[in-house]
Amino acid sequence: MRAKFANLFKTVAVAGLVFASSAPNLSAADLGLMVSPGHVPGSCSEIVLSCENGREYPICPIAVSVAGELVTARLYTTPRSATYVRLVPMGVGYRYAGKGIWLDGLRGNAQLNFGKNSAVACSVTLS
Repeated sequence: MRAKFANLFKTVAVAGLVFASSAPNLSAADLGLMVSPGHVPGSCSEIVLSCENGREYPICPIAVSVAGELVTARLYTTPRSATYVRLVPMGVGYRYAGKGIWLDGLRGNAQLNFGKNSAVACSVTLS
């Protein structure tokens, strides 16, 4: 049993290395939204989703990793209503998920999902 588990682990590890080496030009910026150095947590003017529905949704960072990757934030869907979202590890791209809402993306392109049947394409604007 232990040998089967070890072989399975080796296979998964090798597959992960092959995928990582074959992924085209992926960097930390592809795995999560990046925040500029010296960013003050709680300010909402740096990251904004500009969506095809004509609306803009500010993202207010709460926690940022040492590498500058946004880990948790508040996503404002209306001027007075925010949803707490958290980075979910993905193979390629990023996902920030909260209660009833999630944001999937790669670099500056994203899709904001408001549940199973409602989504809008967005671009990430960094100021």
